[in-house]
Amino acid sequence: MAEFEYTAVIRTLGTAGAKYQQLLDSLQAQTIAPNTIIVYIAEGYPLPKGTIGTERYVYVKKGMVAQRALPYDEVETEWMLFLDDDVYLPPSAVATLYNQLQEKGADVISPDVFPNAKRPFAAELMMTLSGRMRARRGDDKWGYKVMRTAGYSYNANPVLPTYWSQTNAGPCFFCRKNDFLKIHFEEELWMDELAYPLGEDQVMYYKMFLMGKKQLTSFNSGIVHLDAGGNRNPEKERTLIYSDFRFKTIFWHRFIFTPERNLLLKMWSCICIAYALGFTLGISLLKGQWEIFKLKKRAIYDAQGFLKSTSYHKLPKIKG
Repeated sequence: MAEFEYTAVIRTLGTAGAKYQQLLDSLQAQTIAPNTIIVYIAEGYPLPKGTIGTERYVYVKKGMVAQRALPYDEVETEWMLFLDDDVYLPPSAVATLYNQLQEKGADVISPDVFPNAKRPFAAELMMTLSGRMRARRGDDKWGYKVMRTAGYSYNANPVLPTYWSQTNAGPCFFCRKNDFLKIHFEEELWMDELAYPLGEDQVMYYKMFLMGKKQLTSFNSGIVHLDAGGNRNPEKERTLIYSDFRFKTIFWHRFIFTPERNLLLKMWSCICIAYALGFTLGISLLKGQWEIFKLKKRAIYDAQGFLKSTSYHKLPKIKG
């Protein structure tokens, strides 16, 4: 294996507790240790108590996108390992990711930390009907693909170490600094206007894909998402639902509908999103969830308002 140097960059609010310490310890135990560990913490938050004594802290504006869409002037290495603050890496994880990326000639690689392939059949069926997710069987090439419903499909029976993908999970990925900077992720700061910027990882990866960056999903890295998120109370659940539907509408328009040049496929995309949104609105009505129905409808309406706004039209167009 060729020698390489990399910087581990972590985004945090400093609230992950023991999980953050597990991350730092696992970085220190890597067979190929990072040159530097830089932690980008949101302004106004105290430094985490967990430490290994070598990490460096940089205060930046708060936001899931804002804390990742950075110029990374502090990074001096070619390679970067992007991390959330609640990830565990086995000792050979970085070496595994680098080797797999080099073997396939890819630009970016991410571990599969959300095992969708283990989803129960009943849940799989409902997700398929809703257009949110779809299991693909018999696919020996693709791991994750973006659908015209603004959802994604996944390999239901991954048997190979890696598969090509159009999107991935966001807690961990590995790529060159220059390749990440080329996607100009700062253009997508509109997502931080939501209370929960759901789908920011899908935007980031799919933008890479549309720009020609070859990306892989690793299914055998051993990397684990420890999930520092808290329990969902009813109010948080409502906020998540609103954010999800607002995001889905904007993502579909910006990354699926607008870049499409084929008129028939453009029309098909409209049918797909209409079905996906109509299905979930209909389910809320069938369940008698009138308040949830109104919440979803308001999220879609607000998204359409944003799509008509000057700030949206000022964003650089995405090319397919």
